[in-house]
Amino acid sequence: MTTTMRAAVLGGGPGKLSVEEVPVPEVGDGDVLVEVDLCGVCGSDLHMVLDGWGAKGSWEGHEWVGRIAATGNAVTKWKVGDVVVGGPAVRCGECDPCRAGRPSLCEARDTPGATPDHGAFATYKVSGEAEVLPMPSGLAARAAALAEPLAVALHGIHQGRVQPGMRVMVMGAGPIGALTIAALRAMGVDDVTCSEPTEIRRDIAAAVGAARVIHPDELHVPSIAEPGLVVDGAVDVVLECSGHGRAMEAGLAQCKRGGMLVLVGAGMAQPKFDPNRILLNEVVITGAFTYDKDGFAEALDLLAGGKMPVDALLEPGEVPLDGLLDAMRGLAGGEIAGKVLVKP
Repeated sequence: MTTTMRAAVLGGGPGKLSVEEVPVPEVGDGDVLVEVDLCGVCGSDLHMVLDGWGAKGSWEGHEWVGRIAATGNAVTKWKVGDVVVGGPAVRCGECDPCRAGRPSLCEARDTPGATPDHGAFATYKVSGEAEVLPMPSGLAARAAALAEPLAVALHGIHQGRVQPGMRVMVMGAGPIGALTIAALRAMGVDDVTCSEPTEIRRDIAAAVGAARVIHPDELHVPSIAEPGLVVDGAVDVVLECSGHGRAMEAGLAQCKRGGMLVLVGAGMAQPKFDPNRILLNEVVITGAFTYDKDGFAEALDLLAGGKMPVDALLEPGEVPLDGLLDAMRGLAGGEIAGKVLVKP
């Protein structure tokens, strides 16, 4: 087996990325080495690369599918040739959040970007044997590559306690926002509005099931002098998927009394929330970080069951590693709307 591979390595600083030959990672006793077939580009990857959050010498990529190329000496669950989907990191299982079934809040987890990552924007990826999942029978690799971001979308929906019959607004129709809309419709939630500034993403929002698609300028955001005013068309739950501070502020104003604003998208632009609006209307604001305990299983079930409009969610074709930086810039600039898949 070869001893080197190609990887899209961060150079340290905003937009610094180069494809380099690096050593194939070592396989520990409890690890598997996966030859990566496809890896999706996540919004967090844009922050790590374009905004320079990631550690120099690392490489990103966590939405992946591939085939096992080697196994560690202690691995019993997998064999060479098995087709697998990248799953969630194993958490400690001992802290209060883990025992409460909330592994996303594990007290032993790292802050994203704080330590160097060796992800799947590379020929090979090492994972613990418990951190990969079997590919469901009959599920195409392109669809399976949506499992991780769909699990993120589902966690946001569950954090909002969304049920059929509720009115929901999704802020932003990037990949997570679009997956959120599609998942809501698959779950029987029909009254879904999407607020999105770019035309091509508004088109995707409509294609995946949004009942109404509007430009953010169409939203009524009451002034600070009107904290008790409930806007026309107020919703039960707002799922904010863009990570933009102004969208978070506008999202708060779209909640009915007793409604909920769920922050799903990450960003550095901090919102300025009106505390009197929160107080007078008893609006709950919460976050949604990564996945539910069974989030990947639920995501794969939805995908394998044909309940998701996969073709509408994905960009056509695949991008090579050498085209990754340009694809990221296109996504950040709103020129590319769907989920981009990279073929290392």
